[in-house]
Amino acid sequence: MANAPEQSDVVIIGAGFSGLYAVHKLRQTHKVVCLEAGDGVGGTWYWNRYPGARVDIKSVEYSYGFDEDLQQEWHWPEVFSAQPDLERYANHVADRFDLRKNIRFSTTVAALKFDESTDRWHVQTADGGRLVCKYVVAATGALSAPNTPDWPGREEFQGEIFHTSRWPEGPLDLSDKRVGIIGTGSTAIQAAPILAEQCKHLTVFQRTPAYSMPSGNRPMDPEHERDWKDNYADRRAQMLDTYGVSIIDYPAKSAHEYSPQEQREILEAGWNSKSAFQLMVAFTDVMTDRAANEVVCEFARSKIREIVKDPQTAEKLCPKDYPIGAKRLCIDNGYYEMFNRDNVSLVDVKDAPIEAFTANGLRTADASYDLDVIVTATGFDAVTGALTRIEIEGVDGTKLTDKWRDGPTSYFGYMVAGFPNFFMVHGPLTPAALAQMITAGEWQVDFIAGMIKDLENDGFSRIDTTSEAEQSWAAEVDGAASHTVYDQAQSWYNGKNIDGKKGGFMIYVGGFPRYCELSTNAVRNGYEGFVRQ
Repeated sequence: MANAPEQSDVVIIGAGFSGLYAVHKLRQTHKVVCLEAGDGVGGTWYWNRYPGARVDIKSVEYSYGFDEDLQQEWHWPEVFSAQPDLERYANHVADRFDLRKNIRFSTTVAALKFDESTDRWHVQTADGGRLVCKYVVAATGALSAPNTPDWPGREEFQGEIFHTSRWPEGPLDLSDKRVGIIGTGSTAIQAAPILAEQCKHLTVFQRTPAYSMPSGNRPMDPEHERDWKDNYADRRAQMLDTYGVSIIDYPAKSAHEYSPQEQREILEAGWNSKSAFQLMVAFTDVMTDRAANEVVCEFARSKIREIVKDPQTAEKLCPKDYPIGAKRLCIDNGYYEMFNRDNVSLVDVKDAPIEAFTANGLRTADASYDLDVIVTATGFDAVTGALTRIEIEGVDGTKLTDKWRDGPTSYFGYMVAGFPNFFMVHGPLTPAALAQMITAGEWQVDFIAGMIKDLENDGFSRIDTTSEAEQSWAAEVDGAASHTVYDQAQSWYNGKNIDGKKGGFMIYVGGFPRYCELSTNAVRNGYEGFVRQ
């Protein structure tokens, strides 16, 4: 007879930063098991070990706020932390709070099925393990399901292929290698300058040029760190009251209220501010008025033309068909300067797309390229991909992939109608990556914990939402986006980076304070939009 499945109150999927905090928070009142596909903690910062991987939010902000001693004892060596320091921090947190005892590593969730007769989720893992639980908390991450090109001939290529989110541990000797990197998003922009220094020749395959500004990364100033540690409580509260849960200098005037000379001075200050994303808030209307946005676009293009010496290469690197910020603004350390190196070349594959891997490299519509190593910086099936790759079955046998066939639905990004007791952190239609994700994730985990506490205190065993509530939230999400330029680009924000992926804008751009206010009010108004039974 088969062994009985393990019983738990809560199964958490993912041991990234939100998953770790969910373990810490929920195990105080429930029996908790966390299932993690990798063999270590850190989520994004466990998987993404590519050269140059670095956060684009200031380290003093991009960190936990739930424990004051942790805030005071931890030291960040740089203003914008590199991957090894972020992974080290995640491991420190896991050890300091003894979280590993609740985590099953190298355990991939294969299927979830809801039993309506018992209000329990049945969880199956890829290695045949079985668990039964009351609640599932999916802390699977917005950028955790790699998008791998499906061009033919992959098995014929005689060199090595690495996806940036599955980078091998240990150093790679690229000194005599011809390397090709596919993609020019945030990851490629971080990795390419370092690869160019390490390899014989680097070929950058670009479909869509990106806007990027210098990171201004620098060693942590002890006085700056001390100031933050002395005022962490106030700073955390201030962060939660800002649009993106990050303290930056917000503007007071429209771009149209300044002369061209004044605009240039403001933008120069933003470019040199050593504060990521300052260009996006140079004026009050950068993200809501295409003409104001174009002022910033042209400034960024002028910077590219100043930096890149070859005029033809510079023009290829200048984005011209989408607003700045409509794709995630990239932050770099010498990306544009890299194209002045003799061992770097740029290939535009928008008009002549990549068609296949070959034994010796890649073939586009008009040429072949000999390569020893191919790096696929081709992004992710963002926001929903990690969940749709699990077979999730809710009420009446409804599969999540069917429910989301025409695009993701949710209520505040927490719940999907027909999937009771299934909670998501940074799910579709939340602020997600437009908000600083550690602090925002803590807030969302606390909100979920509060819903579970109320459910049990009020004598219920099941909480769900309705299609009507999903539609009302979708209207709010669409309405917020309609006043902006966010939908004027093909990006992972709207799933257009994945061939055939349907649906609209997947990110709530109404700001984190409004998101918190609306979801909190729904609970205070008798769990409006939720169904408890």
